[in-house]
Amino acid sequence: MIEVIKTPGNHIAYATTDKSVIFGDEDLSINLKNRQKDEAVTIDVCEDINGELTMGTAAGQRYVAQVEIPARAYTETEEKNPAYVEGGTESEYVVKREPMPFDIDTCTIYLWGLEA
Repeated sequence: MIEVIKTPGNHIAYATTDKSVIFGDEDLSINLKNRQKDEAVTIDVCEDINGELTMGTAAGQRYVAQVEIPARAYTETEEKNPAYVEGGTESEYVVKREPMPFDIDTCTIYLWGLEA
C-alpha cells in the first residue's frame, strides 16, 4: 500500500493483508478487495466525538485516514465469436474482458496527524 502523510504528527497505526486494511488494535477493518469497482473508490476514515473510528464523514469529527482503491483493471483478449455467421450481423471476433487480480499495493492511504 502506498502511504502519503497529509499532516505531520502521530498517525493511526494500521496493518494490511492481501485484501484489507486494519486500523488501530483491530478497531476498524475494511475489505478493500470487496469494494473495488470499475471506477476509483475513496473511503474516508474519521474519528467520532467518542474517539471511535468510523467509515465515512457523517459521524466523524476529524479525518484520520483516507484510502483510495484504483479502478479495477482488465486484460482484454480477442476471440472468435461463436455466433458469427458469414454475411450476418455479428462480428467475427469479440473482445473478452477478464478482471486482473486485486493488488493492495496499488491502493493509497493518506494519513492525517492525530493531534488536536
